[in-house]
Amino acid sequence: MVNQVNPAGAEIGVIGGSGFYSFLDDVTEVQVDTPYGSPSDSLFLGEVAGRRVAFLPRHGRGHHLPPHRINYRANLWALRSVGVRQVLAPCAVGGLRPEYGPGTLLVPDQLVDRTKSRVGTFFDGLPLPDGAVPNVVHVSLADPYCPVGREVALAAARGRDWEPVDGGTLTVIEGPRFSTRAESLWYRAQGWSVVGMTGHPEAALARELELCYTSLALVTDLDAGAETGEGVSHEEVLQVFAANVDRMRGVLFDAVAALPPGGTRDCLCTKALGGMDPGFELP
Repeated sequence: MVNQVNPAGAEIGVIGGSGFYSFLDDVTEVQVDTPYGSPSDSLFLGEVAGRRVAFLPRHGRGHHLPPHRINYRANLWALRSVGVRQVLAPCAVGGLRPEYGPGTLLVPDQLVDRTKSRVGTFFDGLPLPDGAVPNVVHVSLADPYCPVGREVALAAARGRDWEPVDGGTLTVIEGPRFSTRAESLWYRAQGWSVVGMTGHPEAALARELELCYTSLALVTDLDAGAETGEGVSHEEVLQVFAANVDRMRGVLFDAVAALPPGGTRDCLCTKALGGMDPGFELP
């Protein structure tokens, strides 16, 4: 079923693959238009543990969008427009330390942006289709992830007997290629934990829309500089992710059930704009 609008709405968003919603009995596919163009795909709305959830395939159905071509602004805008205020964002990453091997679940508390070509803000000064012009707004991203969402994700993993790494730095590279050994060794020398391709600008854009955003990073490989073999391959990443997708889905659904009701949010994410006028109406 495909709708142009969604009367029921959703309070929680999950940005990930189709494996996270495909088994639900009653899913409504909703097409959403945004001032920034089309999101990666339709939103898929369903219910988990009595909570209304909007699932968005980050790379589109069939995984046809490479990380540097994802319309991140449209994705976050679309989620907020159907009522989402809290976002869970699983992603596949490479481990930068030997102890962070395949199958490790890390819930990062910091982010380093090493991307090059992505639009990372809604406040670019360019007029929107309705004529509104964003103001100059500087949002703090000192702590890029929701502290409440992080605690919920950590508890959900432990409840599934999957001891997570509590904290660490997610390094986000442009992609779609993997790192060279020199790059990987440099990231590791900085003390960073894992490396991925999609965590930025998702976290920054979520903050600008005053959304709670929590990343759950599944290590699928040891990045090139953390091993002595031939380096990471696409096939290896897919195999490890597939082996852990049911486990990750269980953690996500437990986290959905445990997130606070939307009207009770009182974390730093809800005050990101600090009363500043963005120059446009938030969806």
